[in-house]
Amino acid sequence: MHITIDKAESAGVLLYPSYAGEAFLYPLGEARKRPGTVTWLYGRAEGETDALALGMGERGQETLERIRRAGGTAARALLLEGRSGGTLVRSRGGCAADGASASGERPAEAAEWLRAWIEGWLLGLYRFDKYRNATRISGDVSLNLRSEDWAELSRSELEAVIGTARHRAEGANLTRDWVNETPDTLNPDTFVEWTLELFRDKPVGIRVYRGQELADRGMNGLLTVGAGSEHAPALIELRYEGSADAKAPMLALVGKAVTFDMGGMNAKTGRDISDARMDMGGAAAVIGALDILVRQRAETSVTALIAVADNVPDARAALPSTVIRYPNGLTVQVANTDGEGRLVLADALIHAAKLGAAQAIDIATLTGNVGDALGLGIAGIWGDSGMTRRLVEIGERNGERLWPMPLMDEYESELKSHYADLRNVGTSTLAGAIVAALFIRRFVAESMGWVHIDMAGTVQYKQDMSYAEAGATGYGARLLADYAVQYAREHQRGEREDSQ
Repeated sequence: MHITIDKAESAGVLLYPSYAGEAFLYPLGEARKRPGTVTWLYGRAEGETDALALGMGERGQETLERIRRAGGTAARALLLEGRSGGTLVRSRGGCAADGASASGERPAEAAEWLRAWIEGWLLGLYRFDKYRNATRISGDVSLNLRSEDWAELSRSELEAVIGTARHRAEGANLTRDWVNETPDTLNPDTFVEWTLELFRDKPVGIRVYRGQELADRGMNGLLTVGAGSEHAPALIELRYEGSADAKAPMLALVGKAVTFDMGGMNAKTGRDISDARMDMGGAAAVIGALDILVRQRAETSVTALIAVADNVPDARAALPSTVIRYPNGLTVQVANTDGEGRLVLADALIHAAKLGAAQAIDIATLTGNVGDALGLGIAGIWGDSGMTRRLVEIGERNGERLWPMPLMDEYESELKSHYADLRNVGTSTLAGAIVAALFIRRFVAESMGWVHIDMAGTVQYKQDMSYAEAGATGYGARLLADYAVQYAREHQRGEREDSQ
């Protein structure tokens, strides 16, 4: 995944973004300029370089995600053709991103456009081929940039753009690796081991709660959910202190890491339940976000809380109708053991409040119901309106989209239990994602800003597309990292304004 600047021998294929309604170097119909289209233009004589035209649509409607997808599409096209590299040729019309000016004269706009392209390129080259032999796609594809195309940016600025895009893609691809991993390799024990190894010798404080420590802290959700597995549950606490401001408010990122969700005693059935290994997608997103922040040496402070368990049936597994007691005084009837994610998130959110978190974002592959409502391209978000608005705006720019969902107080009647304070699932099959969010809200301290992200639909692609192959998407890693940086900047801006 080499990216070079002005390396003529790496020219390979010339990559041309093509815009609707604009002249193109070669004859190219308007239909071939629609977003997502790829047109090969082969050299007609020996020594003439092949070209690849990437449809971008109308320049005025260009978004960073469209640029990102074009970069990924280009990388995958070269990879599948067995090409060794390509050179990006910038359109003479300039670069417009998310409504920005098409003049291409402002360095920030040029850097933003190029960062999105490179990010998509690197995401597009991702392959999870650890277990492939005969069907493995060998080789790599390099990208070359021409400095003359980016006159707004100095050499050092170009290198900084490349570095930032690489950090972001590597964090997302780390998330993909963990979500794609097989259950015979990744379980609660190895999840903890991998986390310790990943952040060893990094500026991250780590503490792992297990066994008696979980019991002493009343983390009975984890103990109950994980009771049927040979691998003990755990709560991983990670602290990244990148801010010099000791008074900076704590942001907690809370992730669900059910490394295999068999449903417990309410066992899942189906011809193929392989996707149950991906039920730790929210935790993997938190890990990926922290990895990005560490790589970028981001000036922010984040506490990550990962609730790790297996949800499998066994003689020791919790039975339906079991009652869990939580430290905040609530008791929960486990009406269905397949509603386990909210039980472990409750532990982590209570712990976040005890640590003094000012804001908490929990992210989880929680309900199939959210996919029924929103499909596989956008996640649902519930909670604080200000936090929701900021996260939605970030997602629109980095492609990890969110749709605000309602917290319908009237639906809390679904959680009424006849012999505990709450039941963990609703009494009907309707509005399951909303009811789950309402359940989680009961474990959020009033002093703490909170949003819940249900990413069950967005955790994987079912088929190859733009910058991703079928499998884990890496959703959430860039979203959470971007929010953490923005949160710190807003605090710093507020501090400056207060001091004036």
